Amino acid sequence: MADWLKKYMLMHKNIPVADIELDTVSGAVFSVGPVWEAAHVPVGIPVKSGTVDRKAFNEWWRGRSIPASRMGIREALMELKISDTCLLLEKSLGLSLSDQYWIRPAGSGLLWEKVNFFQNPFSEDVGNILFGKGEVSEAVSLMSPDNTSDGWLKKKWKIIEGKRCLIKGGSGAAWQEPYNEVLASRIMDRLRISHVSYALITEEDYPYSLCEDFITEDTELISAWHLLQTSKKPNHVSLYRHYLDCCNKFGIRGAECAVNRMLVLDFIIANEDRHLNNFGAVRRADTLEFLGMAPIYDSGTSLWFDKPLPMIHAKANVICKPFKNSHTEQIKLVTDFSWLDFSALKGIDEEFREIIGDSLFIDGARCSALCRALSGRIEMLEEIVRKGKSRIFVDSTKNDVAENIAYSGSLKHRK
Repeated sequence: MADWLKKYMLMHKNIPVADIELDTVSGAVFSVGPVWEAAHVPVGIPVKSGTVDRKAFNEWWRGRSIPASRMGIREALMELKISDTCLLLEKSLGLSLSDQYWIRPAGSGLLWEKVNFFQNPFSEDVGNILFGKGEVSEAVSLMSPDNTSDGWLKKKWKIIEGKRCLIKGGSGAAWQEPYNEVLASRIMDRLRISHVSYALITEEDYPYSLCEDFITEDTELISAWHLLQTSKKPNHVSLYRHYLDCCNKFGIRGAECAVNRMLVLDFIIANEDRHLNNFGAVRRADTLEFLGMAPIYDSGTSLWFDKPLPMIHAKANVICKPFKNSHTEQIKLVTDFSWLDFSALKGIDEEFREIIGDSLFIDGARCSALCRALSGRIEMLEEIVRKGKSRIFVDSTKNDVAENIAYSGSLKHRK
């Protein structure tokens, strides 16, 4: 075997899934051997005639690495003398705090209980270097879940009072994303939406959001993207409907209700980046049983976070994801508003003002504009719901007789 190749076994906890060979120069998967447990192959990767699709597997593997867009990653890689973030995966055996997959060196006999980051301590060296605080030395350990963290903002994992917590920063002059995460949590508290709770912390005068990992040693997150890869979308079916169909295929309960709530939140906070990898479902790693939809998380790229003051207003044209590129169009996908209690949002603008508080990055004028715009978004949504409830649908397909159907919040849109 070439000296630039290393043999590993892809593992799902202690279940052998497939033999693989890694290219230690590029970090890519050079080859994938026969599959030992097809049911435990990562969701969305095709298996044909007992063999994994290598291209799809490589996409999954690279998707575990820190994206090249991460703030400060180029400097961090130079500091570590590593050419590609994919090479960091091997250094930490591909272990993550989002699922239970990892790679075991061939012939090592390593057990998941001895190496996983849920039950074992891990190095904070990589996280500190990513934050521009660490210094590289021979003592630096690369055994860290930070090697498999996604997203473009600076972030690091830290064990706090025995809990695995994610610390995430902001961007630009306003450094606003941490405040937005906290506000989104408060909104969802009020509306009783299942979510990950975020708190605000400060390090060296910079604000950061802090949240506890909602995945445990027994569960794992399956993203919407990977669920969508399990079947080809028919041309006549929308991405929204295809996603719900994929969830239904796996027997995942509450998918439509969860999407309703997510789209309502994203409308209110003018979220720009609800991409297919920051929502999904949760399953048990051992039995592969889906437990339900994941709580809502990662909502910081919202509330005009990177916009100048004149562009902060409720009716500003804000791009959105994942199903439409306009919030006014995407909110039409919501099939049920009956759960939405607008009275619960009274005063949320002033609560946002308190959250921003004594920020060194957001002045009074920006703060006031954000609070006004937030109130305006809620008013816009109220108007949409009010008009929807009084809308009349006409169905003239039966004997050419028009049948007026009063629209209610619980009536599902017809496709």
